[in-house]
Amino acid sequence: MGVLSRTEYAWAIQCGHLFPWVPVCLALGIGVYFLLLFEPLLWVYALCGALAAVLAGYAAVRQSLWSPLPIAVALVLAGFCLAGGRAHLVAGPVLDWRYYGPVEGRVVAIDRSTSDALRITLDQVRLTRVAPDDTPHRVRLSLHGDAVGMSIPPGARVMTTGHLSPPQGPAEPGGFDFRRHAWFQALGAVGYVRVPVLTVAPPQGASLWVFQLRDAASRYIRSVMPGDAGGFAAAVTTGDRSGVSQEALRNLRDSNLAHLLAISGLHMGLLAGFVFAFLRLVMAAIPGVALRWPIKKIAALGALIAAGFYLMLSGGNVATERAFIMAAVVLFAVMLDRRALTLRAVAVAALIVLILRPEALLSPGFQMSFAATTALVAVFGTLETIRMPRWLRPSFWLFVSSAVAGAATAPVAAAHFNMLAQFGLIANLVSVPLMGVLVIPAAVVLFCLAPFGLAFAPLWVMGIGLQWILSVAAWVAQSDGAVRAIAVPAPLALPLMALSALWLILWQGRARFAGVAGIAVAFAVWGHQPRPGVLIAESGTLVGVMTEEGRALSRARGSGFVARVWLENDGDRVAQPVAADRWEDAAGRIRHLHFQETEIVHVSGKNAASQFKSCDANQIVVASVALPLRGPCTVYDPVRLRQTGSIAVRAGRIETAAALSGQRLWTLVSR
Repeated sequence: MGVLSRTEYAWAIQCGHLFPWVPVCLALGIGVYFLLLFEPLLWVYALCGALAAVLAGYAAVRQSLWSPLPIAVALVLAGFCLAGGRAHLVAGPVLDWRYYGPVEGRVVAIDRSTSDALRITLDQVRLTRVAPDDTPHRVRLSLHGDAVGMSIPPGARVMTTGHLSPPQGPAEPGGFDFRRHAWFQALGAVGYVRVPVLTVAPPQGASLWVFQLRDAASRYIRSVMPGDAGGFAAAVTTGDRSGVSQEALRNLRDSNLAHLLAISGLHMGLLAGFVFAFLRLVMAAIPGVALRWPIKKIAALGALIAAGFYLMLSGGNVATERAFIMAAVVLFAVMLDRRALTLRAVAVAALIVLILRPEALLSPGFQMSFAATTALVAVFGTLETIRMPRWLRPSFWLFVSSAVAGAATAPVAAAHFNMLAQFGLIANLVSVPLMGVLVIPAAVVLFCLAPFGLAFAPLWVMGIGLQWILSVAAWVAQSDGAVRAIAVPAPLALPLMALSALWLILWQGRARFAGVAGIAVAFAVWGHQPRPGVLIAESGTLVGVMTEEGRALSRARGSGFVARVWLENDGDRVAQPVAADRWEDAAGRIRHLHFQETEIVHVSGKNAASQFKSCDANQIVVASVALPLRGPCTVYDPVRLRQTGSIAVRAGRIETAAALSGQRLWTLVSR
C-alpha cells in the first residue's frame, strides 16, 4: 500500500469522528485573533468571512473524502471573525486619565477583591466633567475607609466621591492583561472610595430582581449560618463568595478544593443529577404514571428547569454558563434517547460557549472545565467495559474521576496560578462525596423549603458537610509540602500540551499516540524561558531585580498586587517584605542595586526626585514621579512608562508591555 493510499485510509477512519474537532478549529481562529499585535481592519473580516463561506459552500457542493479540510479552514476563519466581532460589539468608552470627583450609578454587582475589599460595579454611570459619550458603561469601585461595612442595596442608585483610573495593563510584559479582561466586561474604569456611599434612589423596576433575590438569599444564609461555613453555603447556592474569609479561600486553593466554592460543572451536575433521580424515583413509585408516561424524559426536563433556575440565581457568570450548557446538552440527549456523556456532547457545549463568548477561551475557568470534562469522558469511555464487584464501583470511579480531573487541570492551574496542590487528590477523595451526598441535596431542599420559613433544617445539614470540607482544606493546606510553587511556563508550553492532548483523545488510529510525544515536548519546554532579570512596574512605584536569593523588591509595602504577581511568576512564595530585605540598599527613598554590569536606582517620591540630580551611563533609573534628570542614563518615570507600560530586562534586551500587547482595541484607549 502506497503512501497516498495509507493517507486516504487513515483519513477515512476519521470521517465519522470529526465533529469534536469543530470547536477546536473555531478556538484556533479565536486564538489567532488574540495573538495579533494589531487590530485588523474591517475589510479583513469581510475577506475572511467571504472566504469561509466560499470554502464551506465548496465542501457542500463537492462532497468528497477530503471535504472536511476546507470546512476546517472555514471554521478557523469563522473563529477569527467571531472573536473580532465580539470585541467590537462590546466596545465602550474607557477613561484615559485619572479622575477624582463625584461618581453616580446603579449597583449591578457586589463582590470582593483579592485583598478582601468589598467592591461594587455600577452602570448608568455619571461623572462630573465627563461628557455622556465619554463616560464608561460600567465602573468598579473598591470600598475602603468610611465606606467599609456599609449596607448597599442591590439595584440601588448610589453616589460617592471616588478615585478612578483606566484598567491597568500587564504587571509584567507578556503577563495577564487586565485591560483586555475589562474590555469584554464593559469596565471602562476601576478605582476606590474612602468616603461613605450614599443611596440616592432605591431599587426600581424588575430588571435586577434576580440580583436582589440572590443578595437577599445570601444574607439570609449567612445570618442563619455565620462564619466561613455560611459564606461557603452562600457561595454554592447563590454564587456570592463575599462571606468567605481570605484564610479559608487560601486553604481551599492550596488543597485544590477551590473548585467546590465556584458554581461549576460539579455543582450543576450534582444538582441536575439529584433532581433527575428524585423526580424519576417519585414517578416510578406511582404505577399509573410509570406505565403511561415517559418518566425518564420528564425527569430530565425537570432537572433542566432546576439547572436553569440555579443558573439564574447564581448570577449567570461565565463558569456557571459553561456548566449549565454542558448539563443541558446531557439532559437534552436523555430526552432524545441519545447517549448523554460523549465527546460530541462536550464539543457541543464548547461550541456554544465559544460562539457566545469567544474571549472565554483565554480564561482559566474555560480551560480547566473543558480539560477535566474531555479527559473524564475519554477515560470513562475507555474503562466502561471493566468488570468489577458492584460494591467496589463507587470507590473506584470516585478515585478515577478525581485523579483524571486533577491530572487534566494541573497544568492549567500551574500555568495560570503558579502552584501545584500536591495533596489535592487526597483532599478531593474525602471531600467531593460529601458535596454529592449532603451539600447539594440539602441545597435543593433549601430552595423548596425556604419560601415556607423552614430553611434552617437543610442549612444545618449543609453545615455538616461544609464544615468537614473546610476542616479538610485547613488540614491539607497546613501540611508540609502541600503546595509546590511553579514558575510561569514558556508561552508555547500550555497551547502545545492542550493540542497534543486533544490529538491523543480525538484522533482515531495508532497515529493518535503522537500526542504523547507532543505532551512530552510541552513538558520539556515548560521551564526553558528564563525569568526577567529586572522588572519595572507600570506606575514606577516598584522595581524587582533577580538575585541569587530570589527577586529583590525595592519596597516592602505598596504595589502589593504587582509584587505578588512577580513573585508568583518566579515560583517564589515569599511575602513582599521578605523579598524587600534582599535589596542591598534598603534604606531611604533612593535605593541602589547592582545587576550584572548595570546599577538599578529606584527613586520614590517628590523629595527623593528633587535630590537626584544626575546619573551615569551604566544606570537604569526608575522614578514614581516625573524626573527632570540630566545625564546619559536610561530613565523610566511615569511619563515614559505611560507609553511603554511595564518593563522587563531579559538577556540584555528590554521588553515593554506595550510592544508585546500591540495596537489592540483595549490598548489604544489607555495610552
